[in-house]
Amino acid sequence: MSTKEDAAPSVSGASERSAPAPATGILRSRRVLLLAVGLLLVAALSLASLLVGARPIAPSVALQALLHFDPTSFDQIVIHDYRLPRTVLSLLVGAAFGVSGALIQSATRNPLADPGILGVNAGAAFAVTLAVGLFGLRSVKAYLWFALGGAALVTLAVHALGTVGRGEADPVRLVLAGTALSAVLGGIGSGLTLLDPQAFDALRSWSIGSVAGRDMGVAVTVAPFVGLGLAFALLLARPLNALALGQDLAATLGANVAHVRLGVVVAVTLLAGAGTAAAGPIGFLGLMVPHALRWLVGPDQRWIVALTVLYAPTLLLLADIVGRLVLFPGELEAGIVTALIGAPVLIALARHRRASGL
Repeated sequence: MSTKEDAAPSVSGASERSAPAPATGILRSRRVLLLAVGLLLVAALSLASLLVGARPIAPSVALQALLHFDPTSFDQIVIHDYRLPRTVLSLLVGAAFGVSGALIQSATRNPLADPGILGVNAGAAFAVTLAVGLFGLRSVKAYLWFALGGAALVTLAVHALGTVGRGEADPVRLVLAGTALSAVLGGIGSGLTLLDPQAFDALRSWSIGSVAGRDMGVAVTVAPFVGLGLAFALLLARPLNALALGQDLAATLGANVAHVRLGVVVAVTLLAGAGTAAAGPIGFLGLMVPHALRWLVGPDQRWIVALTVLYAPTLLLLADIVGRLVLFPGELEAGIVTALIGAPVLIALARHRRASGL
């Protein structure tokens, strides 16, 4: 059924509804405050990640391990070989999943989009499953390229299905296509793991989503891809603001719509693919964090991306720390904790009218 809202809006009307409004004094102060709070939270939770666990460690010992590592000290070994890598990986993976979600939501104008719901994580995870099961690859460096390829293929497939018969991607079709592909790929992947349980034993915690048990080599391997993806995201932030006005108006403002969307595909592939290869398909980070920030700081994608780089890792660090304590002395995977934290928060946000649309 056609409505007035289906018609192309005028330049002035579209600007009033969709363009990032000039920041008022209150909004500007809120953004700066959130930036400062985010920096403090990242620093505090990074320190807590080094100190908290089955074996509590004093701050002085952690500092000594970072500055003058003593391989004969058990506590320093715990910091240097176990907790420092998972802390660094939490920062990288959190930023990767969070920013990829922000890009997808902005590009598709769908506040419920993220790499998990649109099947990007499922594509990367399925490709890793194939790499492990069919080719016997075991290291992140070996199967990272499979994860990137799987993420890219599913991203393109979902976008193609969401744009069939229309010029712009339809948010509902994108969600349906992503959910369907996730279910299919997840089912096939689960079937492959049942065929050879021993070969996939090491991927059990990875398939749930976890930053535990990784060494610093994993973080070093994925860091260039995450860094490049974040750089793309920052460059795309301003054109995405124009794209929010619609394709025609964005073109009149100088934005190359095709190039922007291609850049989003590249950035999402790098971020979601690298994050999934390193820590598994952790959900809710890319959905909840940008959604909440848009409610707090407005639709300006530059601020959403910048703050997501801080708050998505904050949430993952918090989830990892909670997972170490809730089943003490055992651990609960971070992917499970993010779902437990994210679900009720997302429900509350979805009930808020301002947070439900783009």
